[in-house]
Amino acid sequence: MGEVRIIGGQWKRSKLPVPDLPGLRPTSDRIRETLFNWLGQTLDGWRVLDAFAGSGALGFEAASRGADAVVMIEREAALVDGLRASQKRLQATALIIHRANALNWMLACPDRFDLIFLDPPFADNLFDRALAAAMQLLAEGGLIYVESPGEIAPPAGFTTWRQGRAGVVHYQLLRREDNPAA
Repeated sequence: MGEVRIIGGQWKRSKLPVPDLPGLRPTSDRIRETLFNWLGQTLDGWRVLDAFAGSGALGFEAASRGADAVVMIEREAALVDGLRASQKRLQATALIIHRANALNWMLACPDRFDLIFLDPPFADNLFDRALAAAMQLLAEGGLIYVESPGEIAPPAGFTTWRQGRAGVVHYQLLRREDNPAA
């Protein structure tokens, strides 16, 4: 069992357990620090979706930085149990954790989000379908953060606002072309 640490906000330096499961790759401290430098240090008032939550590093980071609501979706029971244990330990009342198939959940969800974290397991080949589903859940002015094994072209109607690479992981922040706020 490994761990990742929350790097900012009210739970800065708190650790989250990371079980040793095939395909689980928590977003590194370095990438999260870059991402939250792009987004700003506080997410006060934001509604966030962490699809394919895994270790919960991205969702807990957003909640630690003041997001009003963070919905985390994860299908693996062991990971959901770990997320709920960390939620209880940190008294993270802004978190809502669902055990579900993230793609199916997104397709049925009527809500809108200001920020969507999209990091599906690389081996499952879900990326295009998950991105299409996430685009339908984005609030006006919202952003989608994606991690992928290779560089991706933004879908029609979106531009890459910021991007980077760390090892084999490509990461980027997408915004609608008509989003003047970002």
